[in-house]
Amino acid sequence: MNAPQNSTTRQNSAVTVIGLGPMGRAMTRALLAAGHPVTVWNRTAGRAAGVVTDGATLAATPGEAVEASDLVILSLTDYRAMYDVLGGATGSLAGRTLVNLSSDTPDRTREAAAWAAGHGAAFLTGGVMVPAPMVGTEAAHVYYSGRGEAMERHLTALALLGTPRYLGEDPGLAQMMYQAQLTVFLTTLSALMHATAMLGTAGMKAGEALPELLSSADAIGAILRAGEQHPGTALDAGEHPGDLSTVTMMGATADHIVETSTALGLDLALPHAVRAHYRRAIEDGHGGDNWTRIIDGIRGPRRADPASADRVLPGPGR
Repeated sequence: MNAPQNSTTRQNSAVTVIGLGPMGRAMTRALLAAGHPVTVWNRTAGRAAGVVTDGATLAATPGEAVEASDLVILSLTDYRAMYDVLGGATGSLAGRTLVNLSSDTPDRTREAAAWAAGHGAAFLTGGVMVPAPMVGTEAAHVYYSGRGEAMERHLTALALLGTPRYLGEDPGLAQMMYQAQLTVFLTTLSALMHATAMLGTAGMKAGEALPELLSSADAIGAILRAGEQHPGTALDAGEHPGDLSTVTMMGATADHIVETSTALGLDLALPHAVRAHYRRAIEDGHGGDNWTRIIDGIRGPRRADPASADRVLPGPGR
């Protein structure tokens, strides 16, 4: 979202940051560096010492922190923490904008937006897509959704945290995007650790294994983009052409990974989960389709048949 010509956000407008974990402290410092007066509050006041030294003002209560600024940024553990912190300060919320950058579910996010509106406050959901040390850098970006007018009004300040990517009025959508991105991230981390453990059984040190594995992880995006048709276009069209790879081929590989991991004595949670996607597609008669066909089983899961957990399905050469 680009800054509108008539944006009313002043360059040095006051901002409040509630929650001073690593992310909250990083955001506070980015705002201070740009000249914004920043008021902070944290349940454990000692965590504010560093940012107060940098120029932030420590509020004595959440209510005092809210009243200090029109823009209130929340960086808390989850949305329950927002109610705990602001429950006694609801009388101060009217006319202000709450930007909650905490992680939770999309439904809880929508409920929070309704709660804020009930107290006269505008509400924006945010998902910060970088770790704390990267906040405020060119590499940082933040997904937002919620009141478009509130987004425009505070765009100048919010852009200091990372490039804003506004997704629309639904307050749950930014949370959904955040969870979707973290699904890819966390699953990839687990896969990297499983692969590193696998190679470790053959005597390869993690320092040797990870550079090779990270090269594969880095290449996934390029591989997916290299085809004549982007996978997203085919998915939206409901097309799964199996001319380059098939569910059966990928499923056979998933079988081999389970067999190898079993023989090595590794945890099987991740390999079993991956194999289950391909088995479902094969059982549904889609073995000749592209691997993207597994999305059908993900969209419409069914109760697993325990008896099929270790059944070998047909594959190349079988």
